[in-house]
Amino acid sequence: MSSRTPRHPLGPLSLAAGLTLVCTAAHAQDDTRHHHKLRRHPVPGNDAARPQDTKPAAPKSAPPAPKTADNSVTAAPEEAEHLQVVGSPMNILHELMGLSRMPQDALHTPQTINIVPQLLMQQQNVKSLDEALRNVPGITASVGEGEGGMAGDQFLIRGFQAQNDIYENGLRDFGVYTRDSFDYDHVSVIKGPSSEVFGNGTTGGAINITTKVAHLGDSYGGSFSGGSGAYYRGTLDFNKQIGESTAIRITGMGNENNVVGRDQLYSHRWGIAPSIAFGLGKRTTFTLEYFHQSDNRIPDYGVPVVTKPGTVYGLPVTEYGVKRTNWYGTSYDQDASNVDMLTGRLKFTLNPHITLYDDLRGGMYERYFSSSQEACDATCTANLFTNPSAAMVNRRGGVGGPEPYQQNDWSVQNVFSAVAKFDTGSIRHEMIAGWDVSHVYDRRTNYAYNFDGQNGTQKDTTSLLNPNPNQAGLLLGSLGQYAPNIVNIPGVGHAIYKTGDATDVGAFFSEQMWLLPVFSIKGGFRWDHWNSHYSANGGVAGSGMAFGQDQDTFNPTVSLMYTPDDNTMIYFNWAQSTTPLGLYVTNSSEPLKSSTEGFKPERSSLYELGAKYNAFHGRMGFTASVFRLEKGNSLQTDQNGDVSSSSDRQRNQGVELSVSGEILKNWTMIGTYAFYDAKTLAGTAADVGKRIQYAPKNSATIWSTYTIAPNKPYNLTFGGGLTWREGVWLDAANTARVPATVEWDAMISHNITKRWRVAMNGYNLDNRLNYGSLFSNRATPSIGRSFLFNLSATY
Repeated sequence: MSSRTPRHPLGPLSLAAGLTLVCTAAHAQDDTRHHHKLRRHPVPGNDAARPQDTKPAAPKSAPPAPKTADNSVTAAPEEAEHLQVVGSPMNILHELMGLSRMPQDALHTPQTINIVPQLLMQQQNVKSLDEALRNVPGITASVGEGEGGMAGDQFLIRGFQAQNDIYENGLRDFGVYTRDSFDYDHVSVIKGPSSEVFGNGTTGGAINITTKVAHLGDSYGGSFSGGSGAYYRGTLDFNKQIGESTAIRITGMGNENNVVGRDQLYSHRWGIAPSIAFGLGKRTTFTLEYFHQSDNRIPDYGVPVVTKPGTVYGLPVTEYGVKRTNWYGTSYDQDASNVDMLTGRLKFTLNPHITLYDDLRGGMYERYFSSSQEACDATCTANLFTNPSAAMVNRRGGVGGPEPYQQNDWSVQNVFSAVAKFDTGSIRHEMIAGWDVSHVYDRRTNYAYNFDGQNGTQKDTTSLLNPNPNQAGLLLGSLGQYAPNIVNIPGVGHAIYKTGDATDVGAFFSEQMWLLPVFSIKGGFRWDHWNSHYSANGGVAGSGMAFGQDQDTFNPTVSLMYTPDDNTMIYFNWAQSTTPLGLYVTNSSEPLKSSTEGFKPERSSLYELGAKYNAFHGRMGFTASVFRLEKGNSLQTDQNGDVSSSSDRQRNQGVELSVSGEILKNWTMIGTYAFYDAKTLAGTAADVGKRIQYAPKNSATIWSTYTIAPNKPYNLTFGGGLTWREGVWLDAANTARVPATVEWDAMISHNITKRWRVAMNGYNLDNRLNYGSLFSNRATPSIGRSFLFNLSATY
């Protein structure tokens, strides 16, 4: 089949090119050598400080001056700069959200926010978005669903789908692919409904990635990693200032690896992300970013879940002695993707009170995807416990598995916003208003398998104990060949071509008023007009269907904030979000059909009370919150990938805690904890009173490092951490579950010189059988014990 991307590694030449091209910024050890440092912030509108005399900070009696989206501090018009004490790069309360619609830092944002800072990603040698998010409690990865599967990055936050809630610098990333982290500055997870900021979706929250972009000053860095699973990785980070206010930056990556503890799996990828910025430090700043990532990998749909006779719920077969290394795919399985995104971001400081922003992104996503979705039926299960060698799994156990498809998508989004800051008498105001227009298009071309050259429904089976990827007689047809074998989707038919598109037009407004220097109230809303379509044609009888959905949504939010000083905030937040069924254009293969196009959208409400505190001159940050999240008209996805709406009303309430920063000189840590009481309150009888699937009752993470003699030739940094997630249910009726995840990791590093660093990371040190990606009838074992060496340099 000509459209199919061939499976092959990068090869020595292309890997060498990737290693030469590509990169993470080198370590930030200098930042941890002191209790605190002075960071100089320019006036609003400046992206770098200008060499001039500084003036003292505003008096303490004035209202707090939070950081803004461009990493500056709001100052009086006559002030040139503002000096702020910044404690530790591990203290997440100093981090900015990275978008104009949330212009303040984590400390002054009234919502639970988990941030994965740059220093933490460097110490852990993070290589993907999935790895970064393992530091956030309440996030679960899913292996994908529906008609051939999705794979790529599929996350749930607090037990609710977030597959369409991944953003880069505040703009939605519509692609379905596995994201490498080579161009990440930091990652923020905003917990709970956030539709007023991000638009439709965000039931459990939103994931916002802040990328590395051009800045004033020169810096050059690169790294090489190698280790278990034939892991080879090279990265590069180059920044060069040109003239007074222009800079260019190039980051890149080349990566080859197998998966430790899983057979047959690999990933070969490379990426590059250049950016150029004009007007840095001026009233008008324009940044142009390009991102490209190519990835050729083998998808992993894990192992089947079975219910042992005499037990009440199912477990992965690996809990009954089946090898964790077993992979149940075929030689046809592949996930090959090419992602291109071009982003332009304009910022104009009209005057000391008004700043205008306009962000525009276009994206193109190409993908060939084929996966096997194994299932162990009643006969297979019975044989496992009576005659294991006779147990056979069906590799086409899910809808369309393995039905390959070629996916060609494109998207465009433009967000304009204005931020106005002014006083009316004794009341200070901050208003944010703007519009958000986006369009996304998805086109899938489906291909079919044929067993032994005959149309039919023969199973594609393999041994449960000793699977073989080579299936004799399994043939992959060309375009239109074996069309009757394309999956028959009810209401759609055996369609070759499936097309989806959606247009969203939104307008938003919010205002924060400081009624007193220590008390403010914020209210806002967003209105969206959502128009989506889905059609299926080609193939055999039953195809040629077209459906549509047209909805208007309104999502308000209200927050109350008490800030007795610059380091403390106590808040209450109420927010709502809406998720139309047709929202998942690129992620779901048949979201709309005759039985679903009239479904009402999901509606979610958040009630949250929390506190945030900067302690010890900003070295440590503490957060605590209690929340209640309610969702109605819940969308459900069954084990066949069928998306349906239900009358289920779900609730997740609980507590989240975090601590981050520098405990003592040279000793840093970041820790999180979440407790979730997540239940279905009403609706489907079998689900009422049961826990929400994928939502752990308890979860926690901790990471801590200590540096010995940081300024000496014999310096040494060592540390490690724990990721813990209590066992979770895999379905709404609580009939299948996976055990707890407990993973111990560690690191040790040495600064050879001020410029060169060598490090070693160990992952899953006790080689425990954990499960990463989850689905209702499958679970994917996580990597086994592995080690990764790293050599990096920064100039």
